[in-house]
Amino acid sequence: MSLRRAGALPWVLLLLLPNLKLLRTQAWCSEKEKDNNQKSRAPEFPATVEFALHTFNQQSQDDYAYRLVSILSSWREYSRYKQDDPKMVFSMKLQLRRTWCGKFEEDVDNCPFQESPKLNSTLICLFTVSTRPWMSLFELLNQTCSEELP
Repeated sequence: MSLRRAGALPWVLLLLLPNLKLLRTQAWCSEKEKDNNQKSRAPEFPATVEFALHTFNQQSQDDYAYRLVSILSSWREYSRYKQDDPKMVFSMKLQLRRTWCGKFEEDVDNCPFQESPKLNSTLICLFTVSTRPWMSLFELLNQTCSEELP
């Protein structure tokens, strides 16, 4: 009889798990260290980067658009506050550069970068984005940018 009770404990814990707040983090190396790392990223990651960059350009006071130079680092967290409301949260450190295109132009991805020895047109930004990619919902939680030193 006591063996049955001892064996039941793991099953009870499994029943309680969906009601607990879970947080799991996965970290990646920088792209400069490993170009092959792109294959290991979540399929939702490129859309999240695109959302962060688009939001940055829309909120920027600059008339010119910035575009991605490189992904310096990134990590993903899963959070589950309620069983029926799962989210992914991506944090990413991106290197951005000012282009010659206006921020409301459509083809910023092919726009040339500004080159000027007097003007530092490169930024390093840390973005944190909450997403429910299966619903195409994104929310910018945090954005911090600083000029890259020449």
